[in-house]
Amino acid sequence: MSSRLALITGASVGLGEHFATRFARDGYDLVLVARNAARLEAVAERLRLHKVKVHVMPADLSDPAAPQALFEATVSQGLEVECLVNNAGFGSHGAFLDLDLTHEAEMVEVNCSALLRLTHLFARPMRERKSGKILNIASTAAFQPGPFMATYFATKAFVLSFTEALAYELRGTGVTATCSCPGATDTEFSKRAGNDKTVLFKRSGVAKPEDVVNRAFEAMMSGEVVAVHGFLNWLGAGSVRLGPRALVRALAASLNQPA
Repeated sequence: MSSRLALITGASVGLGEHFATRFARDGYDLVLVARNAARLEAVAERLRLHKVKVHVMPADLSDPAAPQALFEATVSQGLEVECLVNNAGFGSHGAFLDLDLTHEAEMVEVNCSALLRLTHLFARPMRERKSGKILNIASTAAFQPGPFMATYFATKAFVLSFTEALAYELRGTGVTATCSCPGATDTEFSKRAGNDKTVLFKRSGVAKPEDVVNRAFEAMMSGEVVAVHGFLNWLGAGSVRLGPRALVRALAASLNQPA
């Protein structure tokens, strides 16, 4: 049973696929999780060229039962997860009352509840072994409310707060929890969320996914609690905590408007 095994959710596209590549390059066996089985298999075939074992486990994390089923599948196959990367998530764009309620509720389930369940399930064995690493993907959206992406920003605030608290509780256990907070990144996420034409994504400085992943990977390996990619993002995340809340809300709203 190898201790160099990473489980990555949302692994079929975007940051998740890049995380899988980074772990494979470092010699980690992988458990890849996403809804689209065909895309997962295609990613797995490419990653096997790195001479690592890749297990494909399709799952719909909007289903509250999916995390438990996923955990039981790893146990039944004798897979000991050393690194858990909670990357799966999605967003939406528009005034909250004009958006589909079912879609918004599913976002909370995937971005928050599934992450919470998976962390609880996989971190307990890590604590027993006194070894393990958890990486939760949030966003610079976590640091302020986001008009016109209200639910998404709120879910990422949960991820940040939850991870920081968990990291404190895990001190001295041999297990670490890291929260990665990237800013605007060039992946499929923005097109799916519908905010790819906003001021935020039309300005210069949109990050490359491989750079975001490298920063998060290194932070996870070093046990850093909060990792904000890029100096300007770091500066912005700190400044919004000091600024007047009305100004912070207005600034976020302006960035989420069409360019």
